[in-house]
Amino acid sequence: MVTGTVKTIKCVVWDLDNTLWQGTILEDRHVRLDDSVRELIRVLDSRGILQSVASKNHYDLAWSRLEELGIAEYFILPQIGWGPKSASVSRIMETLNFAESVIAFVDDQPAERAEVAFHLPEVRCYSPEQLSGLADLAEFVPANITEDARRRRLMYQASFIRDAAREEFSGPDEEFLRSLELVLKITPADPESLTRVEELTLRTSQMNATGVHYSDADLRALLLDPAHEVLVATLTDRYGPHGAIGVVLLEKYADCWHLRLLATSCRVVSFGIGTVILNWLISRAQRAGVHLVADFRRTERNRMMEMAYRFAGFTESNCLCIGTLPESDAEIQRFHLVPDERSVPDTIRFEAPGSLPVAPQIEQTGV
Repeated sequence: MVTGTVKTIKCVVWDLDNTLWQGTILEDRHVRLDDSVRELIRVLDSRGILQSVASKNHYDLAWSRLEELGIAEYFILPQIGWGPKSASVSRIMETLNFAESVIAFVDDQPAERAEVAFHLPEVRCYSPEQLSGLADLAEFVPANITEDARRRRLMYQASFIRDAAREEFSGPDEEFLRSLELVLKITPADPESLTRVEELTLRTSQMNATGVHYSDADLRALLLDPAHEVLVATLTDRYGPHGAIGVVLLEKYADCWHLRLLATSCRVVSFGIGTVILNWLISRAQRAGVHLVADFRRTERNRMMEMAYRFAGFTESNCLCIGTLPESDAEIQRFHLVPDERSVPDTIRFEAPGSLPVAPQIEQTGV
């Protein structure tokens, strides 16, 4: 397993004046975009690297010029105003739920780069002089470029529309989720989908039970092992596909199933997808007459995954079935569960081997 690789940048935040374009727009309405920068924007987008803007400028003027140049669509969550650049980068980072270490900031002013570096020391800062070689730097070259990566910006843009619809929706949250027409599918991974699985183990940190990256070679070996299941979860709704949003790595023994990895995208936390997947696994284990043992390694960001396990009923109590498993790493905790039958909420359509029954709707009556 690879654990010490260079972290891939997930989002590039651009300054505008004398950085993305040549000139200062408050002085020259027709600032020019170099063809090499236009191509760099396109290349980063094709690799699944999101892009945004942090510029001290008049919003309408700057955004209209981005539209005229035909590149406005590439930038999500633009921060164009007069506040500190570090605050702008923070808002982008927090909205995307990204760690500092996967954000890049490009600005022509050393003072602006220093201001961001002071407040956000893990953000990686670059000058315009570095743009010609930026696409060749290791941190801007994902190990694999999947179908999901190529449409990542579109999926995030759809998610912002979805979030806005949620804000405007006045009914119960369950009714909104039902209106999304969510469809969750779990299928066995195959050689073609392994790059999507590997990418999930790399990109997902908050909802990753162990924080371990499984390489393509690791996963291919597990596919050939009849004792293992490698499963991938995808989600769609009426706004479009979310892509691959979950991975399950399961090792099967005679008396227990060992859940070596469960990871789901933080983008679908509000839909309760991790709980649905866990309940599906619990029901499968109950029908198979086995116990479940789940690995968990605490990191700086995955507290939510520990809570998901504990809310599902997993505990650290000793069990004879744990003796079946090989010794674990000292940092790995093993949670245990005697499974029971679970159901899936009626806010989601679930398609998987041995799918869960849908929870019955309870008729509401007045008093």
